[in-house]
Amino acid sequence: MQNPLSILITGCSTGIGYQVAKDLHFNTDYRVIASARSAEDVARLNAQGLYCVQLDLQDSDSIKSAFEQTLEHTGGELYGLFNNGAYGQPGAVEDLSRGMLREQFETNVFGTMELTNLAIRVMRKQNSGRILFNSSVLGFVALTLRGAYNASKYALEGFADTLRLELTDTGIDISLIEPGPVATNFRSNSHAMYIKTLKGKPSVFTAAYQANEARLAKAGPAAPLTLPASAVTPKVMHALDSKRPKARYYVTVPTYFMAYLKRILTHKAMDKVLLKISQN
Repeated sequence: MQNPLSILITGCSTGIGYQVAKDLHFNTDYRVIASARSAEDVARLNAQGLYCVQLDLQDSDSIKSAFEQTLEHTGGELYGLFNNGAYGQPGAVEDLSRGMLREQFETNVFGTMELTNLAIRVMRKQNSGRILFNSSVLGFVALTLRGAYNASKYALEGFADTLRLELTDTGIDISLIEPGPVATNFRSNSHAMYIKTLKGKPSVFTAAYQANEARLAKAGPAAPLTLPASAVTPKVMHALDSKRPKARYYVTVPTYFMAYLKRILTHKAMDKVLLKISQN
């Protein structure tokens, strides 16, 4: 009997990673290897029936250890990698310290690419594989007070687009998932990061921060047409199963709409739209 296809998913403690890991594990034949940063989350996910390894994207040793555990669990094979783990560092660009930017990129970009390169080595030997990056609508349009996160997702899309070219004819396919507004803990985590890094510090953006903090702390969806995390699963499934996976998968109506506006509007007109959205 052929072994089930295996997929490693990062950032599974909550939100999209958690939902996709559950959906694939309980509803498909995929062998799912979930991962989370904290030992507590790893224990919780294992208790729920998922196979979970501890993986901190800011720590190279943790990345290597988690990947080795994954291959031990799968017999040395890996069909899919869903790079989902990320967080959002809020703040105006001129208020971001080098340390804040470094930490944002360590998780969202550098750790993600280090793990991806490990997966590519295995997939090249197999002559097959699927690598998915969970990007964002903020990977192709920018909103104010989110510069670090915007830049990290733009960088991730640049890496993904390059890999898609470099891996042509290897049997390894690259896809970007671009959700837009999805109901997760992302906003509350960003609020906690704001309190930790910027709250109370002098800034010309203090009034804007206060308004933004109210949005971050607000219960329920903060944007119209917000979808549940389960809306991402069908896009992930298509990227994994299709003979011709797409380069980009938009999930929510706002993401489709922003991509359309970016194609048809001038930069000045698009800036007006984005400023309006940023203020809401």
